[in-house]
Amino acid sequence: MAGLFDTIGISGTGLTVDRKWMDAIADNLSNSNNTVPGDQPAFAQRYVEAQSAPGGGTEVVGIRYGSSEGIEEYDPQNPIADAKGYVRHADIDMSGQMTQMIMAQRGYEANLQIISRATDAYQQALQLGK
Repeated sequence: MAGLFDTIGISGTGLTVDRKWMDAIADNLSNSNNTVPGDQPAFAQRYVEAQSAPGGGTEVVGIRYGSSEGIEEYDPQNPIADAKGYVRHADIDMSGQMTQMIMAQRGYEANLQIISRATDAYQQALQLGK
């Protein structure tokens, strides 16, 4: 059975993972409309890789990058089009990213609630000793 401080520590690791997940999603969303010449790689979507941490909790073990192939579009009027008239956009699903953001935000909020409740329980236990 996890102790009070273990609960706070484990939830703290969850906060870190959720925060990094939200950071990656924010990068994806902010770069979703980037356009590059057709002969250059598009913005590659970021994915946070997490796993169980030794001793409990979770940890980020890396950031994985999606395909930089993107979506090619013929747009010869675009000032950054390549010699053939093509530009490339990042291939990012906005609705999928927003769904991921909601999940990460709710995970973050849940971990904050756990830390808050554990802190309250610890403070009440200290009051019993007075």
